[in-house]
Amino acid sequence: MIEPTSWHSHVYFDTQSHPRADALVAAMLGHFSPEALITYGTWHHKPVGPHPDFSIQLEFPHELFTEVMTFLSLNRNGLTIFSHPNTGNNLLDHRDHAIWMGAVRPLKLSLFGDEDQA
Repeated sequence: MIEPTSWHSHVYFDTQSHPRADALVAAMLGHFSPEALITYGTWHHKPVGPHPDFSIQLEFPHELFTEVMTFLSLNRNGLTIFSHPNTGNNLLDHRDHAIWMGAVRPLKLSLFGDEDQA
């Protein structure tokens, strides 16, 4: 069985929903202690990598999966959140092992060698 080393959650937003994304991140910072080892990434105000929308990435250890995903699902306030494990296989992690909260968005999987997306 494949075990992820960590997880990424990408909170998608646009100009209008940026305040909601900011509030979600602020709520996480208030809820989770610094010892939780959650890394809050850079705010991307353009599509980056395989992501079709503006986003901020959250990285957290596998041991926090249940707590972080529960928090995100209950506090996302209509935002779309894309989460995936980090197993070392980017294509499978983004295509086959992904979890979506909200609208499923088209990822640019060709970046990971997906022939169907080329």
